[in-house]
Amino acid sequence: MPSLKDLKNRIESVKNTRKITKAMQMVAAAKLRRAQDAAEASRPYTERFNAVLGGLAASVGGSDSAPKLLSGTGSDQTHLLVVMTAERGLCGGFNSNIAKLARLKAEELKAAGKTVKVLTVGKKGRDAIKRDLGDDFIGHVDLTEVKRVGYDNAQDIARDVLARFDADEFDVATIFFAKFVNVVTQVPTAQQIIPASFEGSEEEGTSTLYDYEPSEEAILADLLPRGVATQIFAALLENGASEQGARMSAMDNATRNAGDMIDKLTIQYNRSRQAVITSELIEIISGAEAL
Repeated sequence: MPSLKDLKNRIESVKNTRKITKAMQMVAAAKLRRAQDAAEASRPYTERFNAVLGGLAASVGGSDSAPKLLSGTGSDQTHLLVVMTAERGLCGGFNSNIAKLARLKAEELKAAGKTVKVLTVGKKGRDAIKRDLGDDFIGHVDLTEVKRVGYDNAQDIARDVLARFDADEFDVATIFFAKFVNVVTQVPTAQQIIPASFEGSEEEGTSTLYDYEPSEEAILADLLPRGVATQIFAALLENGASEQGARMSAMDNATRNAGDMIDKLTIQYNRSRQAVITSELIEIISGAEAL
């Protein structure tokens, strides 16, 4: 049975831990508002941009002059998985859920006889899948020193991915991130970015109302690389909001658990202290009766 001193030290230790988790919760709450606003502000632009590209892609169809980013390489043998996670932990299952989705996708592709390559963004994702997919790693993007993710960071990642595509290193690229819903809900998402895939785009035939100068193919050749960067930037913003929401929720749970543990330890301390006092009283009374 722990001594009174051990119980008192444990209570003080848990109280100090609760102060830390409470402070981290408040910091995450402050950062969440800004990250959430940035993620929500990017959605209308991203959706409309994809809708315009979808309309152009529908008008081009499967023509031989379609850009390579739209038509693909004609094969789907080699897949690039861009796993985007946080640089820091203590955010619940945020990182592990994204890594799990990427791991399942890699296992599915390998079972189908496909070649898998992995590019990680954020060291937590790299650490989570290193054991299972370490042999498939081809690169890593470190954002540890980045205080606030911007479009420049997304452009750097997009340039790397596009350069590898132009070098025929892969046929299909998919990004993995967490879509922010609210503080307690972040949905792990897989989105194909190469060849370009558009969902919820403009209805077919809408693009026939417009005359394009230059041609649709030329416009797509210029806009599709920007589309890749835009999708990556939107994913980074969604990840940023999801990370802060998950951390806020995780630290709130940790603070509550620390409070419950303090209550239990305090009860145990009081009982032990009462037992000691009772034992001392019995010894005093026994000694007095012996006299």
